[in-house]
Amino acid sequence: MTWFGKVAGQAVASGSGWGSVRRVMVEFFGAVLGFPAGLFSFMLLVVIGYWVFVILGAVDTDLLDTDVDTGTGGFGAFFPGIGLGGVPVTVVLSLLIAVAWFASLVGTVLIDSLGVDSTPLLIALGLLVLAAAVIVAWAFTSGVVMGLRRFLPNQRGSSRKDFVGQTCIVRTGRVDREFGQAEITSADGSSAIIQVRQTGDEDLTSGSTALIFDYDAEGEFFWVTAFDAALDPGLS
Repeated sequence: MTWFGKVAGQAVASGSGWGSVRRVMVEFFGAVLGFPAGLFSFMLLVVIGYWVFVILGAVDTDLLDTDVDTGTGGFGAFFPGIGLGGVPVTVVLSLLIAVAWFASLVGTVLIDSLGVDSTPLLIALGLLVLAAAVIVAWAFTSGVVMGLRRFLPNQRGSSRKDFVGQTCIVRTGRVDREFGQAEITSADGSSAIIQVRQTGDEDLTSGSTALIFDYDAEGEFFWVTAFDAALDPGLS
């Protein structure tokens, strides 16, 4: 039985009637729409609506450019850096929002139980709950993503190997051992932004053509080197 169900059941059993149940409902929705849980409530509705459309077949799970593992799109370039690469962006976002909403709701209920009347203190506690909710959401989602990767080894491995041996265009001001992004175009004409690194000190700047020669699974980036078109036998 849920927290709300227990409270409602106790209210009826105590003879306080539906007035108490209604009061509990008002308090529950007040917590859902209040700070900080309210920040995630609207996003959770969007997530629920999205998955309803997925079930109905109206949209695909790759709506946000699918694989964060390849660095496609804004989210795809960000998530691998915080340990959330390797699964579709929509799955990662859904988990983050759902867990953050639940954690912030629990925190809001705990704050209300303290009976604090000071507005500055309530705001400070709300910000603390917000930060804690984000951390909890990241930790939980990271664990789930690590588990999901074990069920998708072949799919992820083959998609990465497809890029090795191809050329890409550098899209950042530099490429070194710690930083770099490049754009690669697939055979079907679609393009993706990938994380790239180099082992040497070659002058790879924005617009340079580089050759992908390996993939680092742990760091989730590609090793590249400068590409000389004159050495390409296919262009001879």
